[in-house]
Amino acid sequence: MKKILFIALGMILAAAGAAMAADSQPIQLSLTPDVAIFDTNTTIEGVSLSIWGENPQKAFALGFANGSRGESAGLSLGIILNYAETYKGVQWGLVNHVSKDFYGWQDGLVNYTDNAMKGFQSGIVNCAGVLTGLQLGVVNYAAKADSGLQIGVVNVISENKWFSNFPSELATGMIIVNWRF
Repeated sequence: MKKILFIALGMILAAAGAAMAADSQPIQLSLTPDVAIFDTNTTIEGVSLSIWGENPQKAFALGFANGSRGESAGLSLGIILNYAETYKGVQWGLVNHVSKDFYGWQDGLVNYTDNAMKGFQSGIVNCAGVLTGLQLGVVNYAAKADSGLQIGVVNVISENKWFSNFPSELATGMIIVNWRF
């Protein structure tokens, strides 16, 4: 019986060691990016539970601050903050920020995508570098729009000209609604 126990324990330790050496893991638990089960270069493909986490991921992330490195995807529920380089999926938090491209739905008080935002932003303040989709909020801003609609109190698409290309685009700034198609 002892021999079987030692063999089973050896197999478990070997499997755990192999999993630790892999490039991706099914779960991450972290207090901060540096105080976590796996380092910040390990891709999480499953669930990430954090006070503050920061990994490349294709996962469900729940935490106070969820950071995603590289090209990540999934559902990020950040009690305070979600941030990423490139993200596909859903970000729900008080503040959502993507430094490159976002594809999906951002919902929070402030949603900010530096480059291409393709999808839906709903919040108090929504900002996009290049809008393709819908912004629904109090203040909506897009530097450019490939094809977009803004609904809110203040709506700005910087590249629009004042009624010169109507009906394809409305104006640089409008109340209630603005668009570019």
